[in-house]
Amino acid sequence: MKQLLPPLLFSSLLFSSLPALVVFPVYKTIFRQQLHNTPVHLAVAQLYKEGPVKLYRGVVPPLLMRTLNGTLLFGLQENLLHQLSLSSQNALSASARSALAGFGAGIVEAMVFTPFERVQNVLQNGQNDHHVPTMKSVLVRLRSEKLAIGFYRAFLPITARNALGSSLYFGLKGPVVAVLKGQGVPPMISSFISGAVTSMAISLALYPLSVLVANMQAQVGPREGKGVIACWRMLWTSRQRSVALLYRGGSLVILRSCITWGITNAIYESQQKPSG
Repeated sequence: MKQLLPPLLFSSLLFSSLPALVVFPVYKTIFRQQLHNTPVHLAVAQLYKEGPVKLYRGVVPPLLMRTLNGTLLFGLQENLLHQLSLSSQNALSASARSALAGFGAGIVEAMVFTPFERVQNVLQNGQNDHHVPTMKSVLVRLRSEKLAIGFYRAFLPITARNALGSSLYFGLKGPVVAVLKGQGVPPMISSFISGAVTSMAISLALYPLSVLVANMQAQVGPREGKGVIACWRMLWTSRQRSVALLYRGGSLVILRSCITWGITNAIYESQQKPSG
C-alpha cells in the first residue's frame, strides 16, 4: 500500500484537475437546475447572462476536492479492504469486502470534504454574489456560524450519499470489469467503462440526495438553520411532489460521471498493476 499512494497522488494531481475544469460548467448547470428547478436551456441562459467571468466562480473548492478525493477515497478504501481481508478471512466475498470498505471510506470522505462542498455551493448560487462576493468573504461568513449551519451544513445527507455511493461503486466496479474483460475488452477500456457506467447508475439513484444538499448548502442567512426533514419537505413541495421535477439536471449527471469517474477509475486500475 505504501507503494500505491505516491503514484496515485501524482496521478490525481495531474489528471483529476483537468476533468474538473472541463466538467465544471456542466456541474454548475446541474447545480442551477437543482436550486431553481429550471430546464437545462434556462439554466444555460442564466449562466450565459452572467458572463464568462462568473462562469468559473466557485471552481476552486471542486478543483481541490477532485485533486485530493481520488487519493483519499481510493487509498483509504484500499487500507480498509486490507484490514477486512485479514479479519474476515472467507466470511465475506471479495465484492462484499470492497463494498464495506467503500462504505467506511465514504464516511471519512464526507467528514473531510463537506466544508469544501459547502463553500462551493454558496459561491455557485448567483443570489449570494452581492453579500458574499468572494471566497474569502464566504469563509469569513461560515466561520462565524456554528459548524452545523456553517461549514458542516447538510452533513447527514452528504454522509448518506457518499457512504452509499462509495459502497456501491467499489462493490460493483470489480464485477463489471471482470465481465468486460471476459468479453475481450482491453484492460484500460474495461476500467474506464466500469467507472463510467457504475458511477452513472449510482449518481442517478442518489441524485435526490444531491439536490437536497445543493438546496441546503446554497443559502446563507435565516433559512440555513432548518433541519434535514424540514428542508426535504420544502424541496418536495417546491417540486410539486413530482419525481420528474426532482430529477431536473439528472441527464447531465451522465455526462459528468462518464468523464470524471471513467478517467479516475482507469488511472487507479493502471496504477494498481505495478504494485500488485
